[in-house]
Amino acid sequence: MITISLCMIVKNEEALLARCLDSLKDLMDEIIIVDTGSCDRTKEIAANYTDRIYDYVWNDDFSAARNFSFSKAGMDYIYCADADEVLDEENRARFLDLKKALLPEIEIVQMKYAGQLTYNTAYNYDVEYRPKLYKRLRSFTFDGPVHETVVTEPVVYDSDIRILHKPHGSHTDRDLAVFRKIYGAPDAPHMPGRLLSMYAKELFISGTDTHFIDAAPVMESILLKEDRSAEDVLLISCVLSRAYRIKKDIASFFKYAMKAVVSESCSEICMELGAYYEEAGDFNEAHIWYYNAAFETKPVCNIHLGGDTALLALARVLEAAGFSEQAALYRSQAEEWTAESASV
Repeated sequence: MITISLCMIVKNEEALLARCLDSLKDLMDEIIIVDTGSCDRTKEIAANYTDRIYDYVWNDDFSAARNFSFSKAGMDYIYCADADEVLDEENRARFLDLKKALLPEIEIVQMKYAGQLTYNTAYNYDVEYRPKLYKRLRSFTFDGPVHETVVTEPVVYDSDIRILHKPHGSHTDRDLAVFRKIYGAPDAPHMPGRLLSMYAKELFISGTDTHFIDAAPVMESILLKEDRSAEDVLLISCVLSRAYRIKKDIASFFKYAMKAVVSESCSEICMELGAYYEEAGDFNEAHIWYYNAAFETKPVCNIHLGGDTALLALARVLEAAGFSEQAALYRSQAEEWTAESASV
């Protein structure tokens, strides 16, 4: 049977930490808690489960904190968990079965991460595979009888273990503040496309008007100083269109909205144009753009903007224009969309 180090980074998790550790403690061979500056009872609670508690000075870098926690591990494998995760009894049994039978050549085990849509996290799907269990020391081997080369791709196993993601509150303020601090500086590093996508998604899924306005200079700086892919430009245009519509800077709003429309339109841009015309009282034009959001384009940041949110917007403007029967139809479609999404 393999041995496992549980490695966690935490801050002010007194409401969640015991629930998480209770579901994991008997599956782990050591528990390592790295605290990044708690001012509540987090460390006191952690001490009920382990004496391997370390302080880490937070520097707005989650990777650095994760790497520090991994450096303290001593078992065969490392399990990486957050305080808002839970394993129920069925999946605890699956985890124990995995621990007993895991083949030594497997270097990464992926597990199903569930509960994204339920808790309004920055993801557009309810379940996804994520790497959660890592072999601590990797063995490099050569492959091929001639022109041999070192195998660099890890051996990954997709397990049937389902982790319940049950956050208590939102991390939006924290996450978006890190984005602004790191990538809003004059000498900001390059923002990879993956992070740009996460930034835009978190804004459209859980961001406020203030978050969008604060993000505008960051996005404009990225667009002006770097050559970006068409996909990146579309994401940036979505954010800037929303920001400038909120600020009622109409020239800038149409500048970025049209940039998106002529390239590869999406539900987010159609929703922004629909909202602009709805606010102007032009319900017929708003109807056209909301219809395009729901039926003619696809969302890139928030699936609801191509689904129930767009359908409800259609119902709203049709009701305002006096078409109550058609509005009721779209409301019914929105309810069906929500029910189908919840069942996935």
